[in-house]
Amino acid sequence: MAEPILIAKGTRDLHLLPRMGNRHGLIAGATGTGKTVTLQTLAQGFSERGVPVFMADVKGDLAGLSQPGGGNARVEERAQKLGVSLNYGAAPVVFWDVWGQQGHPMRATISEMGPLLLSRMLNLNETQEGVLTLVFKIADDDGMLLLDLKDLRAMLQYVGDNASEFTTEYGRISAASVGAIQRGLLALEQQGGDALFGEPALDLNDLIQSDSQGRGVVNILAADKLMQSPKMYATLLLWLLSELFEQLPEVGDLDKPKLVFFFDEAHLLFEDAPKALQDKIEQVVRLIRSKGVGVYFVTQNPLDVPDSVLGQLGNRVQHALRAFTPRDQKAVRAAAQTFRQNDSLDTEQVITELGVGEALISFLLDNGTPEPVERAFVIPPASRIGPSTPEERQATIRNSVIFGHYENLVDRESAYELLKERAEQAAEPEPEPERVRARRSYAPPPIIRSERVQQSYSRRTTSGRGRQRQGVGEAMMKSAARSIGSSVGRQIVRGVLGSILGGRRGW
Repeated sequence: MAEPILIAKGTRDLHLLPRMGNRHGLIAGATGTGKTVTLQTLAQGFSERGVPVFMADVKGDLAGLSQPGGGNARVEERAQKLGVSLNYGAAPVVFWDVWGQQGHPMRATISEMGPLLLSRMLNLNETQEGVLTLVFKIADDDGMLLLDLKDLRAMLQYVGDNASEFTTEYGRISAASVGAIQRGLLALEQQGGDALFGEPALDLNDLIQSDSQGRGVVNILAADKLMQSPKMYATLLLWLLSELFEQLPEVGDLDKPKLVFFFDEAHLLFEDAPKALQDKIEQVVRLIRSKGVGVYFVTQNPLDVPDSVLGQLGNRVQHALRAFTPRDQKAVRAAAQTFRQNDSLDTEQVITELGVGEALISFLLDNGTPEPVERAFVIPPASRIGPSTPEERQATIRNSVIFGHYENLVDRESAYELLKERAEQAAEPEPEPERVRARRSYAPPPIIRSERVQQSYSRRTTSGRGRQRQGVGEAMMKSAARSIGSSVGRQIVRGVLGSILGGRRGW
């Protein structure tokens, strides 16, 4: 059984049991109260027990996990006050970045993301979401891969241009909705969102790795730039959660989790989320425990997390809250009521009195019940508190075992290329039938007169004497002979010959 993780010290030592690590958790508190250090202590504790970790680094502070601690007077003072000895050392870290600047590129394909999550990212209404779902269905039925944004744009244009052909089988496709989706994709691309989609897409197995010493790898997603597009940030992390839920097998309760997932700025996940999406989040959080994954939400206010999800978070670390407004006071009361009460603590009052690095803590006991809440100081991590330097980050990236794999973008044949090929084929002129080509190559034979006729013709043209009345048949033959030399006559002759050779009609 994995060794318990020492998290804080108060009147007694407070440990998180790895066996209960997949029962999820909450880290809450106002800005500047110590949430980041708590997050770092938890992550390094899991890593040292062989549990891989995924977290998003919103402010750049978590990059210090890749470097050993030491030399921080405040950290050493806190450790001395708590009576703990810190064995400084770094955690094995893999950096990720959607844009590939501060880590390995993290991508998903359009097909993997799906219409529901894309609709949230693009801020589509219900009607537009329905049209986007139809576009995905048509692409699937036609065997067209949707890998990146240009694939989806091409598919949208194709469906919009041929909407009448799909109405009977798939339902009405509104041109206005197609236009709204296209505008949403354009805005997403201007925000740099096109970098999120493509191949090679993230292999989830690369998140669940251990180093040569058996320590779990800490995956850190650079999110400082990503946070400028909050819905993109929330959608990406929710996609990761849902993919883990879909792909990982059922394992039940283990001695330690297969992966621990920290969701920072958790309020973005639930903000303006439609009910269908909230239901999906609740389902994933409720069931992913059986896949061996623990989910820890990090937020300023416990009210940011819906009650249906909050009730499933068994491990709690509550830093200070400020009760300046009625909503803040409500949050304090709500946070106090979620703990198993300790008769020696006025939980509601203590929440507003906590200092930096101090928290109200309640973890799950071995039987799955929460322990009474305790007031305690969080133990500093063994790694550096604060960011790493750009040189240190790049060295970590280059020394990673996956370096070079995700850096090489792949653009294989997908919907864009197939639709482009169809358009080019449709633009080519159709070959002429063999009979038409034969008509175009026909040249009328030259007019050959007999020597007697030629001599007679010459005598008539050189003198006016000797003219004779023409018979009806002769006049017709001469008129036909003269008309053959003109372009109009040639067309008439070709037409007549064509009808005859085509079936002798009229005979």
